[in-house]
Amino acid sequence: MNWQQLISTKRLGQELRHSERYDDRSEFKRDYDRLIFSAPFRRLQNKTQVFPLPGSVFVHNRLTHSLEVACVGMSLGNDAVRELAKRHPELQGTHFEEIGTIVSAACLAHDMGNPPFGHSGEKAIQAFFKEGKGADLRERVSADLWNDITHFEGNANAFRLLTHRFKGRREGGFVMCYPTLASIVKYPVSACLAGNHGKFGFFSSEASIFQRIANELGIKEKPIEKDAKDLSSGIQLSYVRYPLVYLVEAADDICYEIMDIEDAHKLKILSFQETEELLLGFFDEETKDKIHQRIVDEGLTDDNEKVVFMRARVIGLLENECVKAFVDNEEAILKGVFEGSLIKHVTPRIAEAYKHCTQISRKRIYHSKTVLDVELSGYKIMETLMEALTEAAQYPGKFHSQQLINRFSSQYDIDSDDFETRIMAVIDYISGMTDVYALDIYQKINGISLPVI
Repeated sequence: MNWQQLISTKRLGQELRHSERYDDRSEFKRDYDRLIFSAPFRRLQNKTQVFPLPGSVFVHNRLTHSLEVACVGMSLGNDAVRELAKRHPELQGTHFEEIGTIVSAACLAHDMGNPPFGHSGEKAIQAFFKEGKGADLRERVSADLWNDITHFEGNANAFRLLTHRFKGRREGGFVMCYPTLASIVKYPVSACLAGNHGKFGFFSSEASIFQRIANELGIKEKPIEKDAKDLSSGIQLSYVRYPLVYLVEAADDICYEIMDIEDAHKLKILSFQETEELLLGFFDEETKDKIHQRIVDEGLTDDNEKVVFMRARVIGLLENECVKAFVDNEEAILKGVFEGSLIKHVTPRIAEAYKHCTQISRKRIYHSKTVLDVELSGYKIMETLMEALTEAAQYPGKFHSQQLINRFSSQYDIDSDDFETRIMAVIDYISGMTDVYALDIYQKINGISLPVI
């Protein structure tokens, strides 16, 4: 792969027509702005990141997380460009210099396909078809769709959200630039190649779109391992990662891990001493002493303010390390042979500190009673919604089905004559809900609440 071909301003849905311009923004800045002002992005403010949505203590939701990831992504992209431009002076003055904006825009979009209640929502959709009432649908849908819905994945759903032509929407979905779209596809394989980890990059309905993007940008195809194949599926696509995916992934890795630790401290899941140990574990003894002295010099006496200062230092350190890993491994990345994430290729001491944080997070944060309660409730809500709305899609002539169908927004093709289209309309509708809206519909379906007039 080469940078000249990888960074293109071609837009999905505008390949054959001229786009009118009314300002001097770059094409990739237009992507960024389009995402910021979109309704699906705005709804992220009411979707769970890890902890319950705020009561008296404000913690991260999907919106604040995405904004922070975009901020770190911009720094990663800009710093990588600065270093790589020294190696490739011929790229100066080209679209290559806009990598920071591309990565930042992709970071805004990376969680837009996630359903309500975080990963619990993903699992509820998968389980409904694998082991719930939806298992009976296997004989009624194609093998490709069955693979898609039993492996339902937020990343693949984000790609669908940005590219699919929903009812009333123009060709090309959000009409984004090819590099922005390619940068969010973390697992560039079809669902039948998801393997044990269950991750894939695009639904079968959008496979041809990703294929078009890959061909235009020169993204290399990847040989398919026989053991990875589910031969029941007809669509078997496998590509190496688009290079900027590594920067988007690194921004996400840095933010969710470090910010979750800060939130856990605010919620008193981790003590100040435990939090300090985790954050300062990234530094050598000399740097630790300097950080302690700076805290004293700044007059920081509140523990939360101290954690914020230490967290900022850790994010800065990890950002620099990931840029170095990206630049040092540029050749392997462009050849499509780079293995793992950038965070796994940082300095060993720093990688070990990050690993320690993930271990503590799994044990103390992600398995805490607070988080488990949200997941349990969210799972039940999602299961109920999937059962009720899928039944409505199966039997649209029933009175109750029509009542439920009338709740759908006009963009969802729930009235289609095609059964598979109606099933995907249900998934599109539910995955686009906020946590609060999903809870509201759940209560109304179960007769638990009535509207107040």
